[in-house]
Amino acid sequence: MSKSDRTVFICQQCGKESLKWLGHCPGCQAWNSFVAQTVTIPAVPTAGKGNPPQALSDISVEAADRLPMAIGEFNRVLGGGLVAGSLVLIGGEPGIGKSTLLLQVAAAPASEKDSVAYVSGEETLHQIKLRAERLGVNGNRLYLLAESNLEVILGHLEALAPGLVIVDSIQAVYLPELETGAGSITQVRECTLRLMQWAKQRAVPIFLTGHVTKEGAIAGPRVLEHIVDVVLYLEGEPMSAYRLLRCVKNRFGSVNEVGVFEMQEKGLAEVPNPSQIFLSQRAEAAIGSAVVATLEGSRPLLVEIQALTNPTSFGLPRRIANGIDFGRLLLIVAVLTRRMGLKLGSQDIVANVTGGLKIREPAADLGIALAIASSFRDTGVDPQLVVVGEVGLSGELRAVSRLDRRLTEAARLGFKRCLVPKASSQVLKETIPSALKLYTVGTLGEAIEIGLGHTQ
Repeated sequence: MSKSDRTVFICQQCGKESLKWLGHCPGCQAWNSFVAQTVTIPAVPTAGKGNPPQALSDISVEAADRLPMAIGEFNRVLGGGLVAGSLVLIGGEPGIGKSTLLLQVAAAPASEKDSVAYVSGEETLHQIKLRAERLGVNGNRLYLLAESNLEVILGHLEALAPGLVIVDSIQAVYLPELETGAGSITQVRECTLRLMQWAKQRAVPIFLTGHVTKEGAIAGPRVLEHIVDVVLYLEGEPMSAYRLLRCVKNRFGSVNEVGVFEMQEKGLAEVPNPSQIFLSQRAEAAIGSAVVATLEGSRPLLVEIQALTNPTSFGLPRRIANGIDFGRLLLIVAVLTRRMGLKLGSQDIVANVTGGLKIREPAADLGIALAIASSFRDTGVDPQLVVVGEVGLSGELRAVSRLDRRLTEAARLGFKRCLVPKASSQVLKETIPSALKLYTVGTLGEAIEIGLGHTQ
């Protein structure tokens, strides 16, 4: 096949290509991120035989196609296990615990019949051994390889024939035939594609770790996240011992699943009851605090939302949101000001979700509004009350999904009362826990009066 070369400029943050150099990337808004690269364009190849098409009814799916993980929280996020031949990408900030988690994951399958290959392009074998001793990992069938040349790596994998492969990290791996350096968009794309082809042909799952940008996204998201089958993010506050493993893409299961871990001396430990952890330091008579029954994937979680209002010292009041969407905070403040008559226009407002959790669903609107109203009126919320509901622009409360699971979790943790939208309560029927007293309201004003009035 005849080939031709041309020079293109590729953004090292998002992978956007341009025929000329640009100082500002129109895709990810990064500055000075375009790098010139020579691209070889092969001629269109002739059609080959390839794999013949198969009827859908002739393809068999067995239970053995999923490899269950020994770590239950990790298993939950993956959707019940690791699918054979899948490519799983784990991203997170430096030092958050990606390598620690993967080394713990490798230890369990390594103790079974299948061997595990742990490939590191950033650490020596001695460094990995030191971390393994600290974690108590001594798998006899866990093989370590300190190599960054992908051709050499694939050669060793062919000879070893492992049941699971871990590559830490994909930005450190390179192909010598490409002129660009390791970590560039071209190298990351080609190395990931080679690993994907190897995994699919041999039905061997592969874990990849990825670096993140300053914004917290995996470097080159349009390149990596579109190629792999599963994308996981390991999140956590810098000064907190808790880590959240969040799924944002899963071709074989539900997205938005969350696994909760605690960083200990022996590595990451599972947290079987995360709701109790998030509420463990909650003060009973705290002002500006409300407990919300939220849903992360299929898991109900009870979290504490705190709010603080204070007269502003500047002409323009500030709004700060930690763990919730900033736009939702502005919406709720506007509804409280316009519909409820709270004079928040001269107040600085800070809203925070304790424990480092990030809430993305609108079912937490009522808890945010109740916490703000509690702080503004300097009145505490009923400590035995759990709230859930979406707030509309006219001040009405809208229904939320899977209310029965939320109420069951609240009753299990010992809460006595729950405040829900009237529209949601109509579908509960006999699924309400007997130990939980339900208050159904239609407007935000009614909810605030009940929540701050400590109705028995």
